[in-house]
Formats: sequence, structure tokens, C-alpha cells
Amino acid sequence: MSKSKIPDVLFDVMTPLGFHVHVTRAYWNIIANIKHPAMMGHEKDVKEALQHPEEIRRSKEDTSVYLFYKTRHKGRWVCAVSRKINKEGFLITAYPTDVIKTGEKIWPK
Repeated sequence: MSKSKIPDVLFDVMTPLGFHVHVTRAYWNIIANIKHPAMMGHEKDVKEALQHPEEIRRSKEDTSVYLFYKTRHKGRWVCAVSRKINKEGFLITAYPTDVIKTGEKIWPK
């Protein structure tokens, strides 16, 4: 979905898997203020994880959910979690982590 069709878009980026992921300002505020306050001010890191990940894994529980990992510091990653529905994606959450979750590694092969 293009930015013009989504109200209040904070960002809309293309992933290496060939689908866009977007997040609205309102939903980012929920992520950064309620779900994972450590992500406050790290929108750029999340965009980088989605656009230029080092690894992408598919969730073991839901095959429409993808986890995009990008190194933030040695032994620490940013994980951007998105769901893809009908060729479009949206950000579910984002968080810092020291562990890459198990699940099918789909990128790079």
C-alpha cells in the first residue's frame, strides 16, 4: 500500500524479500512508549533492519511473520518483526535483543 493510502505513516520501506513494510506514527508511539521503550528514538535502526538486514527468519508460529535482524552493537541486534498480508507488510514490533530466535532462515540463503 502506498504512503498516500495509509494515514499518518512514519515510514514505508522495501525489504529484500520484495514487499513493503510500513508503520504509522501512532503505532510507533505504542511500540516505543509501551511495548519496548528501549526503542524510543531508534526509528532509523528499525528502518535499516528492514531495508538492509543481516538475517531474516520466518516465525515458527506464524508463517506470515518475519523477523529482520541488524547488528546494533557487538552481540546485540535490532529485531524488526513484520507481518506480510497480500504482498504488503506492516510492523508488528521492534526490540533490541542478544539472541536471534530459532525459525527458518530465509535470507540470505
